[in-house]
Amino acid sequence: MNKTLIIGASPNPSRYSYKAAHMLKRFNHEIVNVGIKEGSVAGVEIEKPGHIHSDIDTITLYIGRPLQAQYREYILATKPKRVIFNPGTENPELEEVLIQHQIEPVEACTLVLLTTGQY
Repeated sequence: MNKTLIIGASPNPSRYSYKAAHMLKRFNHEIVNVGIKEGSVAGVEIEKPGHIHSDIDTITLYIGRPLQAQYREYILATKPKRVIFNPGTENPELEEVLIQHQIEPVEACTLVLLTTGQY
């Protein structure tokens, strides 16, 4: 399975990033949790952005547009194949930058993609 990096990971069970982490693991996807919160989600520690992972297939975003600017270079350096913009994270400017770097932007819900077999 391909590795997914979750930006905006949170140990709060009411957050969608938490639900996505657990669902990704249930579907046997390896995950990397990145965020500002301390703790772990689905058995994986939350790390601060900084360490560049070179084996990421997908980044799934759970941070709003205002916070995305500080992650832009991190996302580009990670060089994923695609970035999923979950509902509420859509950002046409960032999507255009991704296209320019041959990274596919996808406006979709990670949870729906997983449950419908489209992930």
